[in-house]
Amino acid sequence: MLKSAVKTLLGSHHKREAKRLQPLIDEVNEFAEGYASLSDEQLRAKTEEFKQRVESAAADLKAEIEQLREKKRHSEDASDRELFSLQIGELESELLENVEDSLAEILPEAFAAVKDACRRLIGKEIVVTGQNMTWDMIPYDVQLIGAIALHRGKVEEMATGEGKTLVATMPLYLNALAGRGAHLVTVNTYLAQRDAEWMGTIFEFLGVTVDVIDRYDPGSPERQAAYRADITYGTNNEFGFDYLRDNMVHQLAQRVQRDHAYAIIDEGDS
Repeated sequence: MLKSAVKTLLGSHHKREAKRLQPLIDEVNEFAEGYASLSDEQLRAKTEEFKQRVESAAADLKAEIEQLREKKRHSEDASDRELFSLQIGELESELLENVEDSLAEILPEAFAAVKDACRRLIGKEIVVTGQNMTWDMIPYDVQLIGAIALHRGKVEEMATGEGKTLVATMPLYLNALAGRGAHLVTVNTYLAQRDAEWMGTIFEFLGVTVDVIDRYDPGSPERQAAYRADITYGTNNEFGFDYLRDNMVHQLAQRVQRDHAYAIIDEGDS
């Protein structure tokens, strides 16, 4: 009886959330329909357009932060340096809000770009971890809802076969547009490699770079480069140990990770 009541409660919550998000879902679908008239090159160009919009919106704040950092570097007064640090911290918080606002504004267009890329890939033969596959996925509305939830930092529970690997592509793509990197953390090397190659079909089509940290030795230039990709896949162990190693280096240039901005944690099949 209790189990039934919980299912009813959760089901009602999902229905309310789906109804609340329906206007946003409709907007994604409208953009996707409009993108159907674009050439492949025009759709791919949307990625650079989105990046430029995010960058332009943040340009003034970034310039102001850099000016304050320059003043701090050349200041010999400890109290002035402390004041500059406080001002920089406030502006960095404002910058984060600015980027989040930009991504929220672009979300319908970015998700639509992923959806239309999936449509164009239907029937394409691809190779994933040495196995031949045929692309056959286009996000359903329920998957768009899941993608919005992931972008907004909510926990999303999906059973095996419900397309969580595809769902993750949309918030990963969206957050990669900010140029800060987006991570997909999973439980084993096979899944990291498989999902990067599989979903990389979409990202490559849209002109977004993808890499897997597990392919490379810890501390190597190749692993550092993997973290500089737009989207980085890897296992929880490797992400975690890289973080620990980065906190023990003698020079900043020896660090492999950059600042942490956005990550999706895939706990694997339950």
